[in-house]
Amino acid sequence: MLKSSQPGVYADLANMLDKEDENIAKNPKAIKQAEFTKTKTTESFESLFKEDSISSIVDSVVTGNVINITDKYVVLDIGYKSEGLVSSSEFSFIDGVPDIKVGDSVEVYVSKSEDKNGMVVLSKDRADMIKAWDSLIKAAENEEVVEGVVISTVKGGLNVDIGVKAFLPGSQIELYPVKDLTPYVGQTYKLKIIKFNQKRGNIVLSRRALLEASRETLSKQSLEHMEEGQVIPGIVKNITNYGAFIDLGGIDGLIHVTDMSWNHIKHPSDVLTFGEKIQVKILKLDKSKGRVNLGLKQLQEDPWAQITSKMSIGDKIKGKVLSITDYGCFVNLQEGVEGLIHASEISWDKKKNINSVVAVNDEVEVIVVGIDKDNHRISLSLKRLQENPWKSLEGLFPVGTIIEGKVTSITDFGLFISLSEDMDGLVHISELSWTKRIENASDIYSVNDCVKAVVLGIDTDNGRVRLGIKQLEDDPWNIVDNKFPIGSQHELEISRIVDFGAFVNLTDTIEGMIHISELSSKRIENPSEVVSVGDKVKAEVVSIDKEARRISLSIKLAQRSTMRQETSAATKEANKGSSFTSNFGSDLQSLTDTDEKKVEKKADTKTEKKVEKKADTKADTKADTKTDTKA
Repeated sequence: MLKSSQPGVYADLANMLDKEDENIAKNPKAIKQAEFTKTKTTESFESLFKEDSISSIVDSVVTGNVINITDKYVVLDIGYKSEGLVSSSEFSFIDGVPDIKVGDSVEVYVSKSEDKNGMVVLSKDRADMIKAWDSLIKAAENEEVVEGVVISTVKGGLNVDIGVKAFLPGSQIELYPVKDLTPYVGQTYKLKIIKFNQKRGNIVLSRRALLEASRETLSKQSLEHMEEGQVIPGIVKNITNYGAFIDLGGIDGLIHVTDMSWNHIKHPSDVLTFGEKIQVKILKLDKSKGRVNLGLKQLQEDPWAQITSKMSIGDKIKGKVLSITDYGCFVNLQEGVEGLIHASEISWDKKKNINSVVAVNDEVEVIVVGIDKDNHRISLSLKRLQENPWKSLEGLFPVGTIIEGKVTSITDFGLFISLSEDMDGLVHISELSWTKRIENASDIYSVNDCVKAVVLGIDTDNGRVRLGIKQLEDDPWNIVDNKFPIGSQHELEISRIVDFGAFVNLTDTIEGMIHISELSSKRIENPSEVVSVGDKVKAEVVSIDKEARRISLSIKLAQRSTMRQETSAATKEANKGSSFTSNFGSDLQSLTDTDEKKVEKKADTKTEKKVEKKADTKADTKADTKTDTKA
């Protein structure tokens, strides 16, 4: 319809035409131009009329005729200057084609008078929604149940036709999470409107709300008749990675994956399918919480019940490889009974990969090495049916034998040396040197280096050979007692300084430690106050710990010993010529020396050793701990 302002437009156009006629009469030569102007004005008027008419029907429902159908749009003639477009997705589809044909009449909602291409923007969904909106509002306000057909799956849920297109979220489909929404397409359900927005045309539905409302009544009735051990029918409603939910008629029960089959299964879908009707056994029932644990395999005879009467440790049996993992492979021994060949039991050659020895569906002969009936586990071995090549090493490389081979690999805890084409021996990082604490074997050795080592031990059952490199030389600590006895004094050079003291070189390979409390008779905060690297000092051996590889020394005790010797010599010289004075001086000096020794040995030496050992242990243990941890 024309707006109220339109009559004024008509009057203006009429006056303009009258003036044109007057001009033509006065100027006959302008007749042709006047006719052109009149035609153009008439066309402008018609265009303006139609454009104003389109503006008047925006946000309203009109009827249009289908004039063309494309992959993306349905083109409609709504009786105006421009055709209108409706998205093809707004129509029902049959075999991938919109359920509509050219010439059909369709009610549509006019969204825009013109898009960027000059086409009127239309919507069938909005038109359908407007027609059905009043009844839907009433149903929502009165909490009435509506019925709808699932049209398709979308991100997060389902599209449902309830007269208009509405959205059913995935969380509102069932009482439990649903991952696969495909089986719901095409199904008809009773639903409840839980949210709507008339302005935006959004409607949100819920099936779960209705299920929860009826669940309490049904679940109470079902629980009253349920007992543990009872066998009842059910329908598979959902399958997850850890099991399956079964509809028991008003209440859901769970079959855990471990209770589905006596055989090893990768996923519950290997045993059950959605919507399948099955018989299940109630394993555990909690009526107060409404929880029901179900079992499927319990309806079959337990193949493990008589397993110990059918096989024993040491038996040789045949089976079929079912699956292969990083830690081994599973072998089917009989219906419902599987055994595991651990990766360490595949081959004596540790370099071989599991997949290079066995494959799925291979028939293999194995030996039983362990049976755990309670936990349904059988340990198998493939390599124990083969000759153990490591036993031959006991004759070839007895303990103490010096071998020579190439370094095949280096790890944080040591290095491996080739003994033969298939066998290596390990030199632990602690077996590389008697005196040095080596952090990384790679700092000294490289792969393919040819090295010598001593055989320390052979573990034939586990296929291991222990080697040592430091054993090629005598242990320098064996002569420490004789060369540096406790109480002996030595002129030594400071090799390095640390926070808790200083180290001195005893030999080319052995260091001794002087604790900070033994560097001076005075109290000091930093060792650098009294000594520097390269200084020559006189120190006395305080303690020796061969196992810990530690020697503790003291500059302070050496200085006191020197002072006593000097005092004794001076006293003897001063008292020469007087027997009484000499004897008195001698006795006094003897008494002084004795008292000093007692006090120093009891107090100084004991305390200093304790402090020194505590500091030594704290420092040296760091390196030991780090090395041991890596090993």
